[in-house]
Amino acid sequence: MKAILTSSLGGSIKVDGKRVPSVLLEENNLLKTLREIWTDNAKVMLVCASPDDYEKNDSVCACMREAFPMSGLSISYLEKCDDRNEELVERSGEMDVIILGGGHVPTQNRFFKKIGLQERLRDFHGLLIAWSAGTMNCAVTVYAAPELEGEAADPHFERWITGLGITDINVFPHYQSLKDEYLDGLRVVEDITYKDSFGHGILALNDGSWLMIEDGREILHGEAYLIQDGTLKQICRNGESVVLNVKSGAET
Repeated sequence: MKAILTSSLGGSIKVDGKRVPSVLLEENNLLKTLREIWTDNAKVMLVCASPDDYEKNDSVCACMREAFPMSGLSISYLEKCDDRNEELVERSGEMDVIILGGGHVPTQNRFFKKIGLQERLRDFHGLLIAWSAGTMNCAVTVYAAPELEGEAADPHFERWITGLGITDINVFPHYQSLKDEYLDGLRVVEDITYKDSFGHGILALNDGSWLMIEDGREILHGEAYLIQDGTLKQICRNGESVVLNVKSGAET
């Protein structure tokens, strides 16, 4: 299995408040790489993050059906898996591409466990693509960063949960927009993520940056930072790539 883990995949933009299809992100050769490894007329399954948010799921799926061909990636089939058709996951072995969408990390994590996605992926030999929450839930132990009002202040909110086991890397997506945000009166990065990083390495990804996982190698492309033990260090720049060493950060 090859895996591409992103902060954002692109594929849609908002026009007059409505989400419409668009070309996938091209930064740091993301789309170029997808075109190189894509299977012609691919069979694609989108596993949704919010199993009961049907309006959102239908909208994301509809955009993806047009975004892939717009981006030069041919598809023969693209269907979503949410709680209306959980049995679709049983066909994961037939797919060329499985996509894990974005949303609320713990909600998506529970849905993955309910449908047994981790077990299904053990025998999957195609391309896995994930963005945002989907990327975060690919970790062995997931950093479920507080994101909804009340979560940061809740002492019982679980910030570390078991994930799909595809990587040891904990990803904090959308860093470029979240670094100045507040939640429950706390700075998202300095007051929450820095504190949670003691004893843990957390990879802060900008939109347009991504990870390629193949044959045991994990290669980071684009601007990213390592948050660890309450400090932040830039480890990659746009237009560059580094081979990640999970235990020590990164090496060129």
